[in-house]
Amino acid sequence: MALLIGVITGLLIGPHAIVFDLPSKIILQLLGALAPPLILIAVTHVLMTTEISGRTAGRLAGLLLLNTTVAIMIGLGVANILRPGSWSKPAEMGGGSAEHAGEGGVSPVDLLVQNVPKSLFGPLGDNSNIIGVIFIAIAFGLALRSVRSKPIGNVQDLVELSYEVLLKVLHWIIALVPLGVFAVVAKVVGTEGFGPFKAMGVFIVAVLVALALQTTWYMVRIRLFSWVRPWTMLSQMRDALVMAFSTDSSTVTMPVTYACLKDKVGVREESASMGALVGANFNNDGTALYEAMAALFIAQMIGQDLSVTQQLIIVLTSIIASVGAAGIPEAGLVTMTLVFSAVGLPIEYIALLLTVDWFLDRCRTTINVLGDVNVSCLLDGKTRHVPAADTPPPSDAA
Repeated sequence: MALLIGVITGLLIGPHAIVFDLPSKIILQLLGALAPPLILIAVTHVLMTTEISGRTAGRLAGLLLLNTTVAIMIGLGVANILRPGSWSKPAEMGGGSAEHAGEGGVSPVDLLVQNVPKSLFGPLGDNSNIIGVIFIAIAFGLALRSVRSKPIGNVQDLVELSYEVLLKVLHWIIALVPLGVFAVVAKVVGTEGFGPFKAMGVFIVAVLVALALQTTWYMVRIRLFSWVRPWTMLSQMRDALVMAFSTDSSTVTMPVTYACLKDKVGVREESASMGALVGANFNNDGTALYEAMAALFIAQMIGQDLSVTQQLIIVLTSIIASVGAAGIPEAGLVTMTLVFSAVGLPIEYIALLLTVDWFLDRCRTTINVLGDVNVSCLLDGKTRHVPAADTPPPSDAA
């Protein structure tokens, strides 16, 4: 709906749609401000609370790292071959810079954008930003109201409380994303027409091709290194995959994934819990693939060639960002700001991705869940373990 309204608004007001550049800039800066502390606390929380021991820990870590690395390499490979960003080059998205404010100084719009915090701890540093401090104080003051009576008995309670508050603030910002979609579409259609959206269409196709290749990787690995039959598994995991696509959240889907793995596919309880419960926190292959492709796509659109070294940096930062991505809708937009910053891409171009992220996020969440299923099947091995209770008792001798 926001997409359609944005198109109509852009057509009606034409070049004046440049005013809609402001909401998307503010939303992106707020997302960027939450990215570093969210990853810090999310990874700390996962490492602190996850119970893994013995050989299973090493094998699980190897599977997760391999799957995520393959996903990123597939994403970069498809993006380098199809080059979706080369189909269109939008005009520079810095329309609200100071050079347009006249010789009298910074415009009020630029002043507002500059005072929105770009880093959660930035306004508290030497270059104090009073308005930025107020932004942070209001957000966290309101978020803490609902947990102000929660007792803190140990370090884990403190980390979990911090994580809960950060996610609450993130939910508020995510709720503004439809406004960002409307603003971006209205601004682009009004000032540049429909040209940039041709590239977005090719980008969608490229991401879907890459996700299909990643699915093929999962199926081949399951067929070769597990007793589970791939096509049967897809049928048995149907409820979890449909729920992942419809809810857009791997965390919400986690109990269904676990139940389907244990009760329908028939893997051991340990394998199901390692893949569905532990893997769900670390194993976000679809998110890593998408963020790597998005970075390369934007680089192609603005004519910036990324070297092999820069693409390796994308691989590393995408792996780290995928671990820190919370299992909630649109969380990949938060961590994407880190991937862009790592290779010097302007994060304001993430605004263009808002127009298609609502759909692609559902697709990559489904792949995230399928990756968890893949890990569970591989941990279960090539021999099916039948519980003793399911083994028929020996018949009495005649």
